[in-house]
Amino acid sequence: MRKFIFPTSFRLSLMMFFQYMLFAVWWVPLAAYLTNMNIEGTQKALILSSMAIGCMASPIIGMIADRYFASEKVLAVLNLLTAVLLLFAAIVSNPVILFVTLLFAMLFHMPTWSLTSAIAMSHSPSELFPRIRVFGSIGWVVSGACSLFTVNVLKLDFDGTNIPFFYAAGIGMLAVLTNLTLPKTPPPAKGLKGSVIDALGLRALVLMKDRNFAVFIAISFLAMIPFSMYWSYCSEFLLNQGFKYISITMNFGQLAEMVFVLTVPFIIRKTGLRMTMIIGLVVLAVRYLAFYLGGVAAQPSFYFVGILVHGIIYGYFFLGGQIYIDKKAPAELKAQAQGFIFLVTFGLGLLVGNFISRQIIEMNLHDGVYNWNVIWGITTLSSLVLALAMILFFKKEKEIITN
Repeated sequence: MRKFIFPTSFRLSLMMFFQYMLFAVWWVPLAAYLTNMNIEGTQKALILSSMAIGCMASPIIGMIADRYFASEKVLAVLNLLTAVLLLFAAIVSNPVILFVTLLFAMLFHMPTWSLTSAIAMSHSPSELFPRIRVFGSIGWVVSGACSLFTVNVLKLDFDGTNIPFFYAAGIGMLAVLTNLTLPKTPPPAKGLKGSVIDALGLRALVLMKDRNFAVFIAISFLAMIPFSMYWSYCSEFLLNQGFKYISITMNFGQLAEMVFVLTVPFIIRKTGLRMTMIIGLVVLAVRYLAFYLGGVAAQPSFYFVGILVHGIIYGYFFLGGQIYIDKKAPAELKAQAQGFIFLVTFGLGLLVGNFISRQIIEMNLHDGVYNWNVIWGITTLSSLVLALAMILFFKKEKEIITN
């Protein structure tokens, strides 16, 4: 039996910390790096869609892992493979090879998000899980320290370079070492039958017969189009605006998210679940309006407004959506429905959103200069249309709102 000085809760928290730090340190500044590599158009959209494709395929990998291998061992192997691939990505200059490398990195990395949650919940009381999971958000925010260290101590550029990949590889190895200290977690689904349909949550399609559920799914999918403009391309925008600490600047949004997410239960109790999600969509429009006004008025402070409201958007609409599904789906379909909404949003939705957003960006390129004011104007209007659609077509449900 393995014995460790540090308690299980500490090791689980450290697991979460490194897992999300590993992703954030290279993903946040990725678009800026591709810009400096002169990778544009469809190639850039494709590379930035590696996460979305990984999200769509990762449930299948997760299904296999759940049935045949101990969870902590699977996590260690996946992190090792991810670290090796990100190290290789740091030395790759060919766009096609870079895409394939990051695609496989995401195929290995995305299953770890659900895997870490499963491991943590297997070895801690349910009421303790949020306190463990929050260390993932802390790790995401702390990843910005890599930028500060590189610029101020090493006297090297960070954003727009390949250095984040080296950090990610190193953090990945720390994650592997941490995984080796985790308590044994036997295959949770050993002996159970599984299918691709189950893994992707497609049995939840039966819920689409409910009009409100269908409207929610459609709007969630479409919302990823304007959402992807920030999620995938904001670092490119900040690079164009001359920001020096892009990673740290964007991590303020993650820091604010940790605060705003705590207000979600209160807002739901006060306004209802439907209105909470509508507020999230309205604030999505407010974000892009702030970016638009920042450009028109030449006031960069507006950009920080757009970044800081990230927590409201994610917490009220996306997290609110997960709560809606949990209330709406019958017990036997809850897990399926959660997998389905993840597939619809950060899988298919983000994939389509990345390409449409890239097309909007490229359409507003004139003489080598992007007209970001027009780009943000279009994104603001599309977000408002979605908020209006939610108001008009997503009807009140008394049993959902009062629960």
